[in-house]
Amino acid sequence: MVGMATTHEHPGERAAADPVRLLAVRDTPLSVDEVFAAVGDAAAGGTALFVGTVRDHDGGAGVTGLGYSAHPSAEAELRRVAEKVAADFPVRALAAVHRVGELAVGDLAVVVAVSCPHRAEAFAACRRLIDDLKREVPIWKHQTFSDGTEEWVGA
Repeated sequence: MVGMATTHEHPGERAAADPVRLLAVRDTPLSVDEVFAAVGDAAAGGTALFVGTVRDHDGGAGVTGLGYSAHPSAEAELRRVAEKVAADFPVRALAAVHRVGELAVGDLAVVVAVSCPHRAEAFAACRRLIDDLKREVPIWKHQTFSDGTEEWVGA
């Protein structure tokens, strides 16, 4: 089949024709359940999910909060990254959402998930998705530290 990665002869072993199910950059709280549900697929034997949360420290300094800002092209870049992952792995379904705005320690900043025929493929595809998202999608983090200093990350 044109445009579909094949690992075996059974149709369930192939990538889905349109595996990108959910992509968003939003200023509302994220839901692990929403992302997990989006990648459900009867032919998937493995689903990998990554949840990024705001932690209370960075580089040895206490973090009191942070804000994420996104370039207007962020969702288009997120789609490009997702489609590349789907082209490189036998992805049955893929989802990624990233938060923007002011976040507190413990808030969800990013949730990504990938389902594939097998677990090894799901882990690898999910790892590539989050790594490429963080490296290539124009979303910047502004951290505020407990000592009153601030830092932009990724800008």
